[in-house]
Amino acid sequence: MNASPKRPFSREQRTTIVYGMLVFVLIVVILQLWLLTATMNAYLGGNETVIWPAASASAICLALNLGLLYYLNAMDQS
Repeated sequence: MNASPKRPFSREQRTTIVYGMLVFVLIVVILQLWLLTATMNAYLGGNETVIWPAASASAICLALNLGLLYYLNAMDQS
């Protein structure tokens, strides 16, 4: 049972993690903008069945971004 102490990330490692998270957040935000555009197009075309699935997908994207924010704050505290 090797119980090595948990070392905090170095500055270079944190920078790499933050850049990766930023790319992921940008992809999710672009996905949400596309989702909003497609949903508004369908709604204005008379199709109301896409509203709730699109809202739930957008809520999942929000939860992913909030989880990344929580991880970033936890990483910053250590």
